[in-house]
Amino acid sequence: MNHSLFSKHEKTLERALEAIRTRGYWSPFNEMPSPRAYGETAAADGEAAFKAQLGQPFTLDQPGSNGTVGEERSPFGQTLHIGYPKADPDALIAAAQKAQAQYRKAGPKAWVGVSLEILARLNQASFEIAHGVMHTTGQAFMMAFQAGGPHAQDRALEAIAYAWDAMRDIPETAYWEKPQGKNPPLAMEKRFTVVPRGIGLVIGCCTFPTWNSYPGMFADLATGNAVIVKPHPAAILPLAVTVRIARQVLQEAGFDPNVVTLLATAPNDGPLVQSLATRDEIRLIDFTGSTANGDWLETHAPQAQVYTEKAGVNQIVIDSAEDLKAVARNIAFSLALYSGQMCTAPQNIYVPRGGIKTAEGTVPFEEVARSIAGAVQKLTADAARAVELTGAIQNQGVLARIDQVAALGTPLLASQRLVHPEFPDATIATPVLLQLDASRDEATFTQEWFGPIAFVIATDSSAQSLALAARIARTRGALTLSVYSTDEAVLDAAGEAAVDGGVALSVNLTGGVFVNQSAAFSDFHATGANPAANASLADTAFVANRFRVVQSRRHVPQREPS
Repeated sequence: MNHSLFSKHEKTLERALEAIRTRGYWSPFNEMPSPRAYGETAAADGEAAFKAQLGQPFTLDQPGSNGTVGEERSPFGQTLHIGYPKADPDALIAAAQKAQAQYRKAGPKAWVGVSLEILARLNQASFEIAHGVMHTTGQAFMMAFQAGGPHAQDRALEAIAYAWDAMRDIPETAYWEKPQGKNPPLAMEKRFTVVPRGIGLVIGCCTFPTWNSYPGMFADLATGNAVIVKPHPAAILPLAVTVRIARQVLQEAGFDPNVVTLLATAPNDGPLVQSLATRDEIRLIDFTGSTANGDWLETHAPQAQVYTEKAGVNQIVIDSAEDLKAVARNIAFSLALYSGQMCTAPQNIYVPRGGIKTAEGTVPFEEVARSIAGAVQKLTADAARAVELTGAIQNQGVLARIDQVAALGTPLLASQRLVHPEFPDATIATPVLLQLDASRDEATFTQEWFGPIAFVIATDSSAQSLALAARIARTRGALTLSVYSTDEAVLDAAGEAAVDGGVALSVNLTGGVFVNQSAAFSDFHATGANPAANASLADTAFVANRFRVVQSRRHVPQREPS
């Protein structure tokens, strides 16, 4: 098989391999939507491509299609009216099996080369994908561009790098010779073949359809597996564009494009997904979504290697601070960013009821709570600016939770409905902030309240705050833990709490880095060490079990001495 695509992208791959070892900052994809990086007409072309798709059938020539499906509605107010091919799962599986038989024989260099070329093409389509992400998830455009485009592509490349790193350690051949004393040695020639596990099923989420799906999708492709991409019914378009580009690259490279297929579904598709996920042909599953659905897959799909990212309760511990205003501003940004609809967004903020030490003296609990509430209020006071941070609410269930939680604690800040200056029908809600007490409100704050909902919780001490954070992460799951303290002993204890809870720790964030941001090639997103996720994006464990090694050996006569 011609490995020209591998050679074409080899320098990028080698740089990615270096990045996952050094874990400093690196990205080959520009996160700013600038003409210099993407071309003078890229922004206009991408928006035009998105608008041209509205109200039209989505062209995707794949087997088993009968009719169309699609009920996407933009959180910014418009219905997309896009009809996607309604595929028969039996036909997709049969096509994927046939396509994988050819793809498998091409070998690791071809798999990786094709994956890298798809990724390069996706980067060129970043503006089109960004508009699709924006109008299915409710992310403001800048976040949709970055998280849906370059940052998602970074995570995909990271997975490819780990996959190649794991596969290249396996030699294709070996000569084995075992001494037998006075008798001739035993000699064998051995061959080792990297073999994909089988068809992968990638189940997308409604808030970050590309960012959460690309790692599994590209880990599968780079290890020789065919992939069926099953988007969330509310966010099909970004992954449909992705599948279309992937199929084009596969066909141009001489492969059956059915190595990658799209399974678009209508809402309430649970029974269909469960039926598909438990079929013997499905050997890999990547899922992002609710704990209930993730747990179900882990339990009921034993034939597959299942990778899940589920719900969790992310937490902040405030012990002391040099500058409380800087702390409050940083936390406020994290609470408002995409209206708390990020898997890494903080929810519980623990503060000792006796207050915290600052450079200006001890600040009472009530003042700390008011500082955070005030910072959120200031950040969201100007609707025109706020909507570029908050985006829109993706799911009506979030609004119901905002109303439900308002009666469960002492109000610190009520949620406000904002009017978007460009999209007046957008659904926008600012964060709600409530005061709770660790001694009586545990039933409330130990569950996830997905959306712009946060609690400032009075504890007996920072030691209790850390103990709560560790226990909740360990038992309920968490992706992030943030700690503010000027006391090294407290920071040491925080490190132990993070290890105990199996959760990533951030310390004293007051500048332009926020706890809910995660950088590919440097940050491990999730640990797989608590119930929020059973895998990490990305590490060797995320890719290594997507392929196996089959060996053959042949007895050979003793080699003549050289």
